Amino acid sequence: MGDDTGGLRERKKRQMYKRLSDTAVELFLERGFEQVTVADVAAAVDVSKPTLFRYFPAKEDLVLHRLADHEGEAGRVVGERPAGRSPLGALRLHFLDGLERHDPVTGLNDEPEVLAFHRLLYGTPSLVARLYSHGERDEAELARALGGPEPGLRDRLAAGQIEAVRRVLARENWRRVADGAAATALRPEAVQAAGAAFAQLEAGLPHLTVPQKNETR
Repeated sequence: MGDDTGGLRERKKRQMYKRLSDTAVELFLERGFEQVTVADVAAAVDVSKPTLFRYFPAKEDLVLHRLADHEGEAGRVVGERPAGRSPLGALRLHFLDGLERHDPVTGLNDEPEVLAFHRLLYGTPSLVARLYSHGERDEAELARALGGPEPGLRDRLAAGQIEAVRRVLARENWRRVADGAAATALRPEAVQAAGAAFAQLEAGLPHLTVPQKNETR
């Protein structure tokens, strides 16, 4: 019974995270990020400001919750890759799969609500700054996946290069879609660009193109 109670509590908590974030994003898109206060969001969901802050310590986090499923993603891809697959090989396949699915995180998605969210995200300086701090955590997670709990400089440098490539590819796709390109029509070029970018990474990080010693091809 205790487990059921704990599971219900967690579900309610997740539902509140989503409700607060969805309501906030809707208000921000309608009225502008700076024009909506935390009190406005709390009132719209009928909770107190202290309650809202227990879920989201900063106003910007209400928006970035939309990206929560992708936090630490590169590190997970490397850590959970099948035996015989190199770290860069796993990351390349993961990014290409995202392009195939038009995953919004790749930038290759022209659904109106996704474009509106990206305009909000990249057009608001405080959100860009908060996004950068999230990126730093993702980079640290990837470095640990590459080098263990105490990654060395080589691992941290590699993680920084990999995350930069993923970020630039996504921003380039989003920029072109925002300029009017259809995501489906743009996909072949996006795939080609991703292939070239990962080839560049592989040339500069050859130690990440082979499986670990305890893995087989």
